[in-house]
Formats: sequence, C-alpha cells, structure tokens
Amino acid sequence: MKRYLCMMVCAAQMGVALAQADWTQARREIHDNILLCSSNFTAYVDPAPDYRLTRAPKGYEPFYMTHYGRHGSRWMCGDNEYTDVINPLREAREKGKLTAEGLKLLADLEEFHKGCYKRIGDLTTVGERQHHRIGRRMTERFPEIFGAKNSQVHARSTTVIRCILSMEAECEELTAFNPRLKIHNDVSDSFQYYLNGPSGRLVNEGTRKRGDVVERYREKWVHPERFCSVIFNDPEYVRDNVNQSRLMRRTFNVCCNMQSHDDGLDLWHYFTEEECYDIWRTINLDWYTNFAAAPLTDGVGPHRQDNLLRNFLETADTIVGSKTFRGATLRFGHETCVMPMAALLELGEAGAEVENLDTLDRVWANYRIFPMASNIQLIFYRPKKNRKGDILVKALLNEREVSMPATPVQYPYYRWEDLKAYYKSKLELAIN
Repeated sequence: MKRYLCMMVCAAQMGVALAQADWTQARREIHDNILLCSSNFTAYVDPAPDYRLTRAPKGYEPFYMTHYGRHGSRWMCGDNEYTDVINPLREAREKGKLTAEGLKLLADLEEFHKGCYKRIGDLTTVGERQHHRIGRRMTERFPEIFGAKNSQVHARSTTVIRCILSMEAECEELTAFNPRLKIHNDVSDSFQYYLNGPSGRLVNEGTRKRGDVVERYREKWVHPERFCSVIFNDPEYVRDNVNQSRLMRRTFNVCCNMQSHDDGLDLWHYFTEEECYDIWRTINLDWYTNFAAAPLTDGVGPHRQDNLLRNFLETADTIVGSKTFRGATLRFGHETCVMPMAALLELGEAGAEVENLDTLDRVWANYRIFPMASNIQLIFYRPKKNRKGDILVKALLNEREVSMPATPVQYPYYRWEDLKAYYKSKLELAIN
C-alpha cells in the first residue's frame, strides 16, 4: 500500500511538473505571485535592491528626464464596484441562500465598505508611499539631474486629486534630496488635452472593430460555477437570480484592489489559481485590444496618446540643445495613458502586435506595463564638458530598462535624433 501511495504521489507531482513545463511566462509569474493577475489593480513592485542600471557610455552623463506616471494605489473609482457585489449577496442572505462562506464574504465586505465612505477614487497610504519611493530612487539614480544648484523640475498633473497627491509625494522626495531644487507644480484644464485627452474619431472607429471579441473570450475562459457553489447554497436560485459571471468578476476586482490598502481583506481563497489566471487573460485581452497595437483594430490603440507624444518631443526640443540645463519634466495621470503611451513609444513588449489572441499571454502582459504608480522615464545623456557627441536616451518602464525602436549605440542607449525621427514619422501618419 505504501508503495502504491508513493507511486500515486510521484505521478501527481510528475503531472504538475509536465503542466508547468507548458506554462507561459505570465502563468509562471502569476503562480509565483498571485497579485500580478490584478491587471491595473496590481500594486507597484519596487525594483529589487540589487537591480542595477546599465552604465552610461564613457564620457556621458544624464542631464534631463521626461516622464509620465500613473497615480498610486487607490480606492475603487465607483461605489458601485463594491455594491455590485454586496447587494446581490444581501438579497441572497435575506432569502437564506448563502453558505457560511457567502455569509463571511458579505460580512467582511460590509464592514470594509463602511471605511469607503466619501473615499471613492482617493489615493491610499499605499499609493502615497509608492510615489515617495519612486521619487527617492530618482534622486539616488540620477543625482546629476536633481542635485545641481540650478536643477529645476516642471511637474503637471491631471485635475484628479489622486494624481495631484501622487505628484506632491514625488516632489517632496526631490526637495528633500535637494532643498535648492526649483520646482514648479501646476494643475489646470488647459493641458488636459495631452495629460488625459479624449480619443480621436478614427481611434474610436478602429476600436469598434473589436466587436464582441471580449465577450466571446470571456465565455470561453471564465467559468463561475464553482465560485458560485462556494457562495450560494441553492443552484436553482443562482440560475434564476444571479448573473454568475458578472458577480464573480466584480468580486475578483474587489479582491484584487485590496492590495491598495495596508489593512485590506484577503479574499484570494474564494478563487482557484486557474480561475484567477483565466479571468486575468480576459482582462489582459480587453486592455490589449482597446489600448495597444492590436492588429484586430488596425493598431489604433496607441494613437490615443499622440498628443502626449507630441508634448514629449516638443518639450525635449526646448531643452536638449542647452549645455547647462539640468532637470525634469514630470507628468501625472492615469493607466489609460501609460498603457497606450508605452505602446506608442514601443517600449519593450508594450508595442507587440499579436494576431492570434489565444496566444496573447505568451507575448504581452498588462501588469508589466501599468500597475498602480506605473511610470515611463526617458533619460537624456550628453557628453561631459569639453567632449563632443550625440544626445543619447534610454527608457525606463516602471524603473526597468527596456528596448526602444531604433538601433542602440550601446544597449539600452539610443541616439535621440534617431528616435525623434522615428516618432515624428509615426505622428505624421497619425490617425487622429
């Protein structure tokens, strides 16, 4: 008997190992850290302490950073995102249709929801802390930019409070590093057209080519039956009264966003790892076909941020010719800008074009691009005093070096003139 049990255990372990051998990188990453399946609710992951940036080419030093960053972790943006879970559970409780697990879930959510009063969409302490850490690492990595006597920073934010507070948190760290730093913070509707502007007509027309693709994949991948059997005690009641897929997905979103709070609930045990991955795949596909370079939509998604790219280029043009300027242009907004901007700049995998959406998770993962506090930093380098050479640029996506669409002088450093010419050509073909 012992030999038989041992053989069964070994066979099971071998089966798991064989299954894992076929896993995509995303599947492995989410297996190792379930929080990553949270898509845009994923909390920012600081670079590892031993993470090192590539040294600049000999004779070069950084002098300018141009940037766009998302606000940090937040409460959910609509009270309905909580009540869409609470209300169906309350109705079921009144009719005695909840299991013990369902009653526990409802009680926990009702208690948590009390603390959400008038906090919808607000930055949390986790989000504030994220931006303090990012600002501190900016100064540690690029003291030449932020530490000079004449260094200056121009920071702008959308008019949303969580973005303004995120900007303030980063700038506090910059000032702490260099009290002489000249910082100008600004918030106004006058520059929302590039910080969080509307999509153009042709972008919207292209996006409509998605049709019902998200719904079709959701039906294919998301199976709420087991989840509902844990929450409800009457299958007939569920069949007649509950939108099972919607309730599962809404509960999943609340679960994912709990990492935005230091005292958030742990709701992960209501879902299996496979369910989490399948829901994530659907959300990943939704974001990809809406905001990235999906062939299905003729690649229109990134062009939502043509105005932001123009601002990057025009602002840089006023600075890179200076031999004395040191500082940064910081912009603060939303994931709906970071995502398409990263794709428009073709940073790393962000600009990938994937025809077969069944294989999207093998190539493109949203959590690597736009977690809470996600950011794009382009760092400009010039020859040191009395030296000659081209202006060079490298890109950091969430503080990690990524490739750009040009031939590097020395990876990850690229000639600014090459990049500028490429991006201007994209804008000349702009469909907005």
